[in-house]
Amino acid sequence: MKSKCLRAPGIFLLFGLNIFAGTVRVATYNVENYLDERTESRHHVKSDAAKVKIRESIRAMNPDVLAIEEMGTTNALLELRTALKADGCEFPFWEHVQSFDTNIHVAVLSKLPIVARRPHTNELFLLDGRRLQVKRGFAEVDIQAATNFTFTLIAAHLKSHLTTPEADEAEERLGEAKVLRDIIEARLAKNPGAKLIVLGDFNDEKDSAVIKAIIGRGKSKLTDTRPTERNGDTAQSEPPYFEARNIAWTYFYGKNDTYQRIDYILASPAMKQLWLANETFIPTIPNWGTGSDHRPITAGFATDGK
Repeated sequence: MKSKCLRAPGIFLLFGLNIFAGTVRVATYNVENYLDERTESRHHVKSDAAKVKIRESIRAMNPDVLAIEEMGTTNALLELRTALKADGCEFPFWEHVQSFDTNIHVAVLSKLPIVARRPHTNELFLLDGRRLQVKRGFAEVDIQAATNFTFTLIAAHLKSHLTTPEADEAEERLGEAKVLRDIIEARLAKNPGAKLIVLGDFNDEKDSAVIKAIIGRGKSKLTDTRPTERNGDTAQSEPPYFEARNIAWTYFYGKNDTYQRIDYILASPAMKQLWLANETFIPTIPNWGTGSDHRPITAGFATDGK
């Protein structure tokens, strides 16, 4: 029997939906070329077996809001949405952002109402005197999680490590990261108490200039929720100022046989106060790699205070 991933019974009604007060769970998942047709540069349509495994992974997290990277066309997104509904996992609201890259896109599926949309499809930055465009843009949506609780979600998929003739890939990725940080700064400058979640595939590791740029510094610094496997690891690291030695990798690069953490869920200072560490994890799915070269991650937040 397929597991359901419906929200718990609601205690109030909003936009015709039963919305559960108390917690909200957000997730991000790079679904590795979820294409329904071949493109000029990407030649493999997503297999049925891969689609089944992706849906299994999504159900294991049971997210209220899911950011997706490497989604194909709108038709591909709606096909996934319809298949999830047949599995008992309904997302009535969705967003699909199309930018410079015509092959893969950033998208959002939500069980909760999307009450505002601000897609970033033409963001530019200067690199070596040339004006470049953020390849996949950014999805930005406001989510109504409870009667008096709205938060903003910004989803991103930054430049990969593949080389391109336009620019050095690391410098291009850092340029995109700085554009993303400018958007974050604008939101927090306008409202320091903004409930903001920034998530997605940032294609770099924790100590990189890219991640440091996105997280920022000072009063507007974001918090890295660092989801990990729920496998019983609780021992402290040595030395103690390092992260705990639990399993947090999200991406397998087959060419180099390496595992990396390059997918993130970051929270603004106001959202950090509502973060539920015990609701933040990486699902452990047998044969997870059938679906994607990334693993999904999820984080929980309180909507009625701690």
